[in-house]
Amino acid sequence: MEIKKVTDKAFRKYGRVITEIDFSDLVEKLSETECPENIVYEASVEILESVPVFEEIRSKIYGELPIEIGYCNGNNYMLNALEYHRASEVNVAGTDAVLLVGWMPDVTDDWTYDTSLVEAYLVPKGTAGELYPTTLHYAPCNASEDGFRMAIILPRQTNFKLEQKHEDGEDAHLTAKNKWLLGHPDGGLPEGSPMGLIGKNISLL
Repeated sequence: MEIKKVTDKAFRKYGRVITEIDFSDLVEKLSETECPENIVYEASVEILESVPVFEEIRSKIYGELPIEIGYCNGNNYMLNALEYHRASEVNVAGTDAVLLVGWMPDVTDDWTYDTSLVEAYLVPKGTAGELYPTTLHYAPCNASEDGFRMAIILPRQTNFKLEQKHEDGEDAHLTAKNKWLLGHPDGGLPEGSPMGLIGKNISLL
């Protein structure tokens, strides 16, 4: 699979590289977080939310909305699922990492998506990328054997536990607050997870 860079013009369909903010203190704090053999995700992490740049991100990127900073770290080479939010997600790379992304308008009326449409983009260490709400994405993938660290910035309470049942159409794909999921049958997701991906479960190996 061809891996482009987020600085490539083709990435503009999915998001943009943020250059107006210095994320170096966040990248430094991210190096203190765990990087396990598998994947770990934490939506809100105090040591990351305590960095001085937190307020600048909240003000300039999210228009003063409450935000959370967490991380997704570990080792992964598979697609497994795609998700989307009703707001942009900002990813800040603590290591080189690869994002597998798709485009929301390509999801069909019956909430399926062909994985042959997925594209791969390298996010170099220290780079901050905004993923637009129309961008399908999931856990990052390794760019090297050393694993990946990625800070994840979203509106506050995104990916928190749901308070109600959600059962029909798109609503049935809501698996956490502000998180709609399209799983792959071979993705190893928890039993009962909503499916939607058709085609190969993409692997970078």
